[in-house]
This record gives sequence, C-alpha cells and structure tokens, in this order.
Amino acid sequence: MSLVAIVGRPNVGKSTLFNRLVGMRQAIVDDTAGVTRDRHYGRCEWCGREFSVVDTGGYTTNSDDIFESAIRRQVEIAIDEADLVLFLVEAATGITDYDAGIADVLRRSRKPVILCVNKVDSGEKMFDAYQFYSLGLGELYSISAANGSGTGDLLDAVVTALPAEEDESDPHADLPRIAIVGKPNVGKSSLTNALLGEERNIVTPLAGTTRDSISTYYNKYGFEFMLVDTAGIRRKAKVHEDLEFYSVMRSIRAIEHADVCILMIDATTGMEAQDMNIFNLIVKNRKGCVVVVNKWDLFEKDSNTLRDYTEALRSRLAPFDDVPIVFTSIPKMQRIQDVLNAATEVSANYTQKIPTARLNEALLPVIEQTPPPAWKGKYVKIKYITQLPTRFPSFAFFCNLPQYIKDPYKRFLENQLRRHFNLTGCPVQIFCRQK
Repeated sequence: MSLVAIVGRPNVGKSTLFNRLVGMRQAIVDDTAGVTRDRHYGRCEWCGREFSVVDTGGYTTNSDDIFESAIRRQVEIAIDEADLVLFLVEAATGITDYDAGIADVLRRSRKPVILCVNKVDSGEKMFDAYQFYSLGLGELYSISAANGSGTGDLLDAVVTALPAEEDESDPHADLPRIAIVGKPNVGKSSLTNALLGEERNIVTPLAGTTRDSISTYYNKYGFEFMLVDTAGIRRKAKVHEDLEFYSVMRSIRAIEHADVCILMIDATTGMEAQDMNIFNLIVKNRKGCVVVVNKWDLFEKDSNTLRDYTEALRSRLAPFDDVPIVFTSIPKMQRIQDVLNAATEVSANYTQKIPTARLNEALLPVIEQTPPPAWKGKYVKIKYITQLPTRFPSFAFFCNLPQYIKDPYKRFLENQLRRHFNLTGCPVQIFCRQK
C-alpha cells in the first residue's frame, strides 16, 4: 500500500488535514504549536484507491526545545518512507525561513511532492497562495483543512501521483492487537523501539512525550501482530491540559480496541494506585494482560527479591492474579524476548476455542464432587457447559436454578477452568443459564 507523508512547519494544520483525510479525529489538534511529536498513521480511501497517510511533527531547526531535534528526525524518516509528500504551508503567514528550508530538503529528497496552501477559506486569500510558486515545487493546491474546501481536488492529484499498485486486501485485519499501556515515563516508547529495532517513537527523559496512540505492524522472529504504543494515563486530578485529556482518552480507546495489553510499571515505585486503575480498566474491558516490571536494574536486590516482589505484586492484582509477570531493563535489552513470548501466549489463550466435550469431561466430575451450596433447601444441579462465541473467554453453565449460584462459587468455577485449561493472562466471564 502506498504511503503519503504530510510535512510542514509547526502549527500550519497538518493534523487537521490528516484527520480530514482519514475521516476521523485520530490525531490530536490544538492551537499549541508542536502538539504532534510522533509519526501517526491512518488510512484514506479516494475514488476506489486506498493509501496510508502519516502525520508528522512540525519541522524546525535551531530550537532550544528538547523535542525539536527528535521531531526533525521523525520527519526525515517519514519522508524516506513515503511514496508521496504533501508539503503544507499557510496562506496568511507567507513564505517563512522554515518553509524555504523544508522546500530545500524536499527538493533534495527527489520524492514526488504536492504543495498545499492551507487556510484558504475565502476568495481574497486565494491571491496569498500564489507567492508559494516561488518555492519551485510545481503546481500548488489551495485548501482549507478545517472545512474541507479544495481537498477533493487535492485527493484527485494525490491518487494520480501515487505509483500504480495491484489490488490487495488488508493483510493485517485479522492480526492480534497488542497495546503497551501504563503511567507516563515508565518506558513504553522505549519498549516499542527495542522491539522494532528502530526509533519508531520519540524517547526523552520527560514524562508525556508520546501524546498519540501509534499502531505499528510487527513481523519479526516468528511473531506477527499490530503493536500499539499509547500515551501515559495519569490520574484525572493531574490532567490539566486539553492535550493531556485527549491523550488519556486515546489510551483508553487503545485498550478498548486491543486484544492484549502490556501493562508497564516502574520497579522502583511498584504497583501504585494509578497502575491499579489501568489494570482494572484492562480487566473491565475483558482484555488479555501481561505485566512488565521495567527498570529492574535500578532495584536493589538480594537472593529472594524476585520471589517476594512477584508475590507482593500478585496479591495486589488479586483476584485476577493469573497474569504473566516479566522483569525487564529496556536500556540493557534484558528479557525483551520474554515480553514477546508472554504477549503471544496470552493472545493465543485469549482466542482459543475449547471443545464442549472437553469442557464437560474436565469440569462435570469436579462439580459433582463439589456442587453449588443449597439455597433455602433447594439444590442446584449443573448439567452442561459450553464456551460462548465471544472475542474473550466466556463460558455458559446450564443448570436448573441459575439465580442461586453466587459469586464465590463462580470464582470456584473460574479457578477450575484455569486449572484444567491454559487461560493465563485472560479475564474469564461465567454465565449461569436456565437449562
């Protein structure tokens, strides 16, 4: 599939155009310059032609901002990856030094470039657009990304300029989605970069560097899935900026659309209240879970530290403590492979379908030995068990009096399911139905 990169200086409307092209509010838009810090991918379809679009951070030079050199590198990577570049400028401001510098970079890249003059939302501003011909990038298109004016002609030009390709179905539609979640600055983007073997996301010592959820196709070492790095989720009391609010919402949405979540925590601080909130959010949405304890190299250890830490962590996670726990140090590349192994195992457990015959053969003798407690002199008899056709593991127990099976016995049934079948890392839901 062809790739189109949107580049330009900060705050000219790149993310607004990106959202317009992909048809949803996927990239964060705010009046603050420099909101977009990572490459952000989406998909656009026009006149039967489908292509990917990448939104980049604003390209600047000679700035004191710690993010600017990293953003500039991200833009250069996006230009290298792209089949076509949309260079966005702003009509009212005119040609700035930044615009001239980016035009020079694009000319040297020898990539096909379409010049887009944004914020042309009236006839008078059309005249402001013509000065951009002096950049020497050929034909220009006057658009208003905010209201969609001129984007149809722009998309016609994009489809015409893209290299021809054969029709192909989306090969990633059925792949498991694995989301990396956690508080800010626990190492989520570092883990993503370590897994991918490239600087896919910006990493700085400051918390909150990643503000969008970023989805990447992963196919290495026999593993194949969609990897999602998310912005850190803070407590509501600490969410002051609109940007932070959108980032938190996007992380929550990433959890909702994931199959397995890798919950990263900081070894030096342990499982804090906000970590538990994120874990409860994963369980509430019935997603598979792997707990990764990062920065393990900074934790003071003795011979029993690992065992004691694991036991304390599982007691915090109870009652859903059947979760893989992996101790890592991302800078030292320690046990990165174990994270992949655990995530793919949980993904396989999450999607497994257990035959009805095996369920009944394993559980009915146990239930007969330990039947549900009688309720007001009435005895409950479970006759039959089957797995329901849901995306997550859920089971129906058919009995004569389902209303008398209480939560403690449901937990007993869940424990028996886990003992007989590999459901590690997967929340299990049990329904009792009338036979």
